[in-house]
Order: sequence, then C-alpha cells, then structure tokens
Amino acid sequence: TLQIKGIKDTWVLVSAHRMKRPWAGQVEKPPEEHIPRYDPRNPLCPGNTRANGEVNSDYDSTFIFENDFPALQPDAPDPGSDQHPLFQSKAARGICKVMCFHPWSDVTLPLMKKHEVLKVIDKWAGLVEELGTKYPWVQIFENKGAMMGCSNPHPHCQVWASNFLPNEPALSDRCQRAYYKKHGEPLLLQYARQEAEKKERVVVENSDWLAVVPYWATWPYQTLLLPRRHVLRITDLTTGEREGLADIMKRLLTKYDNLFEISFPYSMGWHGAPTGTHLKEDNSHWHLHAHYYPPLLRSATVKKFMVGYEMLAQEQRDLTPEQAAEKLRNLPEEHYKTRENQEKEGGNEKEG
Repeated sequence: TLQIKGIKDTWVLVSAHRMKRPWAGQVEKPPEEHIPRYDPRNPLCPGNTRANGEVNSDYDSTFIFENDFPALQPDAPDPGSDQHPLFQSKAARGICKVMCFHPWSDVTLPLMKKHEVLKVIDKWAGLVEELGTKYPWVQIFENKGAMMGCSNPHPHCQVWASNFLPNEPALSDRCQRAYYKKHGEPLLLQYARQEAEKKERVVVENSDWLAVVPYWATWPYQTLLLPRRHVLRITDLTTGEREGLADIMKRLLTKYDNLFEISFPYSMGWHGAPTGTHLKEDNSHWHLHAHYYPPLLRSATVKKFMVGYEMLAQEQRDLTPEQAAEKLRNLPEEHYKTRENQEKEGGNEKEG
C-alpha cells in the first residue's frame, strides 16, 4: 500500500492487494448488445420527434441540437448581492447542446470509421469556437452506457457552456498556474514528455498524441489523453493533429471494449484553457487534455464504488496504474465485434 500525489494537490491510496478479495456485492447488468440501428421511438434517431415536439433532421453524419431539458439557461435571474456569507448564490447562465455522433444507434466511436470520428472532432472544435466567444467555459462530455447514467444508447455527447468556471476546471487552472509559475513549463506538457520516456503507463500513442493511465489515477482503468505539442484548446489543433486524435481515440476505445468484450462504459470530457473573456489573457500554463473515467473493475458486471473511505477520507484504487496500463496496452487493436463478424462470415463461407 502506498499513497500517490496527484496534480490537484490531493493524494490517492493505492491498495493493489485488494483485487484478491472475494466479491459478493452488487453485480451490474451487462450492456445491451443488440441495439436496433434505427428505432422509431428513439428521440435521437434521424427524422424522429423529440419530447418537445421538435423533429430531427434526416441527418447522415453528426447532428447538434439544443438540449430539450437544459441544466443551464441563458436568462437565469440574478438573486441579488444582499446575502449572508453562509448562504451565497449567484446566477448560473449558459446553454446546453446535444451532439449525435452518427445516424445509427448500434455504433459507438470505436466502431465508427476514422473519417467519421474526425467529423466529431471537427464539430467539437466548432462548438468550442462558437460558444467560447461568449462563455468562459465550454464543457464537452460523453456519458457512455447505462452504468454511467446514460439514458439513450444512441452515440452522442453533450456540450454545456457556462458564464462561470466550474469547480474542476477552476482547480485545474490554479494547480497548472502554480506549477507553471514555479517551473516555467506547463505541468501537463512536462508530464506528457516524462510518460513518453518512461513508457510504463502508456496505453497507446502516435506521433501527435499519448494516452496513459495517469500516475494519480483513481478509477481502475482511467486514462488521460494528451497532445505532444503544447496546445491550449481543441480549436488550436492542426489538421494532422485532429487526424491523429481520431486514430488514437479509436485505438484507445477499442482496447476498452476488448478488455471485457462489452461496450465499455465511461464518462469522458475535454479540458482546455478557458474561453470568453479569458481569450484575451495569457493561458500558457494550460495544456489541452481529455479525461476518461470508466467504472469497471474486475469484469463487465463488477464496478468500482467510490463510497465510504473515498467519500469521507481520500480516493483509493485497487490496482496500480502500471498494472492497468499494461493490461490495456496488451489488448488487441482489432475490435472484438469486428473479429466475431469475420469469424461468422468465414463460417458461413465454409458451410456454403
């Protein structure tokens, strides 16, 4: 057992021996594997009517619309400034969008073609550029799988833009700024270079990107996606870097699915330098990155619970980052569904 310090001045307890303990706790239902390509009742499918009566376009690529049940609205009232210090509030304004990755419900990012993933990346950048002119924070995030609270299997993500810097990016901003001031180099840029040299926590890499199980990871198979070049925001990526991102996303997410041969659940999101009024500031301490937080621990049906000690003391993990990285790194890069389909087709040819 040891403690590992993270980039946000917090510590993680690593207790790798706990993986040997017997499990008699909750077992999750495996994800549905037979999802129809088109469902007339699914509000995210092309041409279908959503809850508010809006009809989706008959889209054949990506599709973006304003969330029918937004958590943020652009005209939230101001509660006023006359408040007790223990009961403070302020207006939270913003806009929430939904982005469908693909017209088919039975595909996910690792099963999409590389040029289709590239279109998703381009749309992400477009939304950050559009919403970032007004809002200081634009959060791209994807909740994949019912285990992560996703209520619809259709491949999609959400983009929330807010008039404030939320807690996690605000903390990340402070820690990166402090490191830059002390060491004269962006924290995550130096970290990416160190991980590229060590190799022990690298899962996949290419000439422009690096995916690692971070040294301070809390979730069992958590990964961090980093550009090798110093990049502030997703809008700053070159055409080549976007193509490299499509490649590494497909490879990483294929390994995730291959780990337990299921459509792997996770929550993911992008963090980059703030936007809005911050566009005029020096944000050299920032380095673009994406977080992947998958809950599964031992199998397709046993997840990691962040409860008890994790909630009341500090985060704890049950295998080392190096063990997790090695397990993911050694998995094949051909998706298990592709292999199964090829085997079925081969069997049918033999029978014929």
